Amino acid sequence: MKLVMVIVNYNDYKTTKDLIDNIKDYKCLNGIIVVDNNSSDGSYECLKKLATNKIQIIRNTESRNFSAGLNFGAKYVIKKFGKCNIIFSNSDIIIKSEKDLIRLSSDIIGDIGIVGPVIEQCGEINRGWLLSNVWKEILYSLPVVHKYFKKKYLYYDDSHYEKEISYVDVVSGCFFLVSSNVLEEIDYFDINTFLYYEENILAKKVSNTKYKTVVDNKVSIIHNHSVSIDKSFKRVNKYKILKESQKYYVKEYLEANKFQLMLLWLTNKFSLIILYIRCLFRRY
Repeated sequence: MKLVMVIVNYNDYKTTKDLIDNIKDYKCLNGIIVVDNNSSDGSYECLKKLATNKIQIIRNTESRNFSAGLNFGAKYVIKKFGKCNIIFSNSDIIIKSEKDLIRLSSDIIGDIGIVGPVIEQCGEINRGWLLSNVWKEILYSLPVVHKYFKKKYLYYDDSHYEKEISYVDVVSGCFFLVSSNVLEEIDYFDINTFLYYEENILAKKVSNTKYKTVVDNKVSIIHNHSVSIDKSFKRVNKYKILKESQKYYVKEYLEANKFQLMLLWLTNKFSLIILYIRCLFRRY
């Protein structure tokens, strides 16, 4: 099965170039497709200079929405390569070995449609998480105590990852591999969120198919977390974007009622006030 990597770039030429330099000689990759998501800093023009027969730079001018960029790249890949395995990657990723990509691609077999690696970021390990319900999303939004509830309800126990392959509900969207068959069956990514909750929505859509999601515990990559995002968004703005995506997910995919949406709104407003206060004190 052919293997193609899709990288979405937005105003981050240097980081994207570093990733291309990391993988450009990998023979297992049939193509490297860089989607410039309508950058305004000249990234597209700089990236075009890196184009080869294997590395192709395409531009999505319709939307800077991350999911729209993923869809733009996925449809391009499927049209060009047909049935294949596609790796979606943020630009701020470091891949340790070509063998890791080969192994991840070989995991796509039978009913396994999505594979994620172990992700090393900010001194922590990210392997995946459980799909939530409305009430858990509200708990995850509570200030101060939200970390306790996430640890209790969102993440799997370490014992879940003792085997080479572990089934999970959701894998991180910063780097994962998916069969093109899955994307076509679920009608690609939902473009109604921005930067956050794409993983949960993808997992929710996949849960209605025969396909399963796994983490390969023998493969790890490094994620220089939020390098790209932090260049364009401040902390408060990031939080607001996160909560808008959460609201959409809870309403459209978890089918929250009006009372639940009101509770979510209240917890998010309270958390935003606390965040403003923290930022104010840090400034002074």
